[in-house]
Parts: sequence; structure tokens; C-alpha cells
Amino acid sequence: MMQPEQIKKIIAAGLPCEGLSVEGDGDHFEAILVSSEFIGKSRVQRQQLVNVLLRPYFDSGELHALSMKTLTPEERSALCG
Repeated sequence: MMQPEQIKKIIAAGLPCEGLSVEGDGDHFEAILVSSEFIGKSRVQRQQLVNVLLRPYFDSGELHALSMKTLTPEERSALCG
């Protein structure tokens, strides 16, 4: 069973993030990612970038479900004020 910190390390190793949080209970996880890599990309393209990093864990069954909120730094600033 994966832990939030493991998922966070995998994402951080493959995607430069200005902000990254992962929470979950071992079965279902929620991630909030802020990255300049998302600029100019659709929501689906952003999630594909993350899913590529985690695919081995989904394929092996170690990771079951991950919901994501993917933001650019500008989008985060607009939300947080």
C-alpha cells in the first residue's frame, strides 16, 4: 500500500513543481500540483504528464485512485489572492 509521501516523491522526481501536496488513506489519494510545466496545456494534458510518472504503480496495483488538481503558478495566485 502506497503512502502520500511516496507518491509525492515520485511526482517531484519527474516533474518540477512550485507546489505539491498529496493526501490520502492508502486507497484513494488527492494531489494538488502547481507547475510551470502546465502552462499552455489543457487539463487532460496536465494529468497525462503526471499519469506517465505513476503508470508503473497503477499497472502493478500499488496505486488505485488519484484525483488531481493541476495548476500553473498564475492560476494558484489567482485562487489564493
